[in-house]
Amino acid sequence: MASRPVLGSRCSRLGLLRSILGPAAPYIVGAANQGGRCATILLVVIKKVILASPRGFCAGVVRAIDTVEIALQNFDEPLYVRKEIVHNPYVVENLRRKGVRFVDELDEVPQGERVIFSAHGVSPKVWERAKAKSLKVIDATCPLVTKVHKEARKFAKLGYTIVLIGHVGHEEVEGTMGEAPHHMELVSSVEDVDRLELEDPEKVAYLTQTTLSLNDTRIIVEALRRKFPRIEGPPSEDICYATQNRQEAVREMAENVDLILVVGAMNSSNSNRLVEEARQHGTPSYLISDVHSIDPGWLEDIETVGITSGASAPESLVHDAVEFFKSQGADVEEFITRRENVQFALPSAVSDG
Repeated sequence: MASRPVLGSRCSRLGLLRSILGPAAPYIVGAANQGGRCATILLVVIKKVILASPRGFCAGVVRAIDTVEIALQNFDEPLYVRKEIVHNPYVVENLRRKGVRFVDELDEVPQGERVIFSAHGVSPKVWERAKAKSLKVIDATCPLVTKVHKEARKFAKLGYTIVLIGHVGHEEVEGTMGEAPHHMELVSSVEDVDRLELEDPEKVAYLTQTTLSLNDTRIIVEALRRKFPRIEGPPSEDICYATQNRQEAVREMAENVDLILVVGAMNSSNSNRLVEEARQHGTPSYLISDVHSIDPGWLEDIETVGITSGASAPESLVHDAVEFFKSQGADVEEFITRRENVQFALPSAVSDG
């Protein structure tokens, strides 16, 4: 069996090297064969870690998590959350340990109980189902997602066919599509636009998922404008401020690092877009759920590592990754491209007012 990198120090030669070199030793990786014997040793010297700023939680995620936390304090009865409150398993597991009951659908919530809708939003059918079961709903939908829902209803009421740019199966897309299911078409690429045939090409509008790649979305919008010259768009950008700011930071940071690690969940759209953004600018990049996800092979011949995180990734996970490299002697500096001070009011069901 081929050798594979290991992070531990089960290999005696690794332990010996570490004891000789001391705490300032470079990142030492052993390769063990199937029997656990150390076959090779790789020395990786990470000299610098550059932290992107802004990174991590956006205002919508903070609002959603705070909503659940406050509801836990304010209400004695069981608290249900439909779907993941945000797309991060560490956040979800932390809330589950505190007593939150996560469900996939409202059928799993008993009649009359309290339920929170996630930051990604829901369709009118979900609201109807909640009403039918007399559920006490707290809506933690991000206000920027709610804005897209309102735009969908407005265009549908005016008789437009709406082209939604987004990813098939994403919860936000499902919620938005549900606002006008008979007036909406979903596209994810220029090829989808090329295949699009609409009944009235003179009365078309487009909307977008809030967590898309700015560059990819721009290309798709350009294709839509070529095919439907009279197409209308939203009065303001649908892609959220945090998505834009984090992508901008990655683009600029990519010029100064050898590798970018993005802390985030596999099902986090905005985290995956950050990886794509880095790669499109010529810098290797990988999505990691936490420090234990770092593959030693990625670090070979790397001196400067950039670290950022998706909008639903806790800062504690970033801290763990930074501390890992610091323990190997790496210097750390912050790369600030923009300051953020956006805050959203809490839902009335949990706010003091």
